[in-house]
Amino acid sequence: MTPKITPPRDAFAGLVLVTGPSGAGRTTAINVLEDLGFEVINNLPLSLLPRLLDGPPLSHPLALGLDIRNRDFSIDALISAIDGMTNRPDIATQVLYLDASEEELVRRFSETRRRHPLVESGSLLSGISREKELLVPIRARADVLIETTGLSPHDLRAEIERLFAPDEGHMMNVTVHSFSYKRGLPRGMDIVLDCRFLRNPHWDAALRDHDGRDAAVDAYVEADPRFTQFFAQIKDMMDLLLPAYKEEGKSHLSIGFGCTGGQHRSVAVAERLAKSLAADGWQVSKRHREMERRDAQASGKRG
Repeated sequence: MTPKITPPRDAFAGLVLVTGPSGAGRTTAINVLEDLGFEVINNLPLSLLPRLLDGPPLSHPLALGLDIRNRDFSIDALISAIDGMTNRPDIATQVLYLDASEEELVRRFSETRRRHPLVESGSLLSGISREKELLVPIRARADVLIETTGLSPHDLRAEIERLFAPDEGHMMNVTVHSFSYKRGLPRGMDIVLDCRFLRNPHWDAALRDHDGRDAAVDAYVEADPRFTQFFAQIKDMMDLLLPAYKEEGKSHLSIGFGCTGGQHRSVAVAERLAKSLAADGWQVSKRHREMERRDAQASGKRG
């Protein structure tokens, strides 16, 4: 008996680019998407991508696996491809990025005895660190980011299925972002709110080197006389909009909070909203763009 394949979320005839550092779970993700009914092409040379997309219209969703082992891979070429596809009105494009800690990747390569593609001489850790550093600009363009550290292949399969093949009573996935206006808006935002009117912990020397996930920074932001009303109105707006978007069949909603540096106010507000929405039963993930960028740079320096 042929197993029933659940259609991908929203049953969109679109494109999912699957990428991330070697060993983070890209192959597992590609295999799961294929099981869900996606047409899968792994390691397609980037030079052939325009020919593929300019052909007949997609009748089924397409998943492309891309990494540094692609024949003509380069970061600039992949960025150009992502930006070009995002701007095409005829194809709904998502970037799925699988990531894992350096320690986890070292463990996986050591256990499987596979050769890392960037290690010809030198340590395994140096190759992993170099690849993660190269992919920082791609990670920043991710629409869906899955941190696979500690996940078994079974756990990762369940997460891919949850994101791309929910059942009829599917939960809309909500991602709450923080960012710095200095570096521009993140890609794919549905709702953006400006936190720069709140008082800035940057000017308190004791808080400057911390971020909005720190309890003292959060309390400082909350103490602004305008904060309570601001957050209450945000929550009221989300209570109105999220069910409406879900009823319309939207499968993913991105909410962004910006401030000057993307470290204090926007992070604190994003953390609070994510916690509140999760308590209400929504599937919520968080992205702190400037924190991720800072951590990636620190990781690269350690390598």
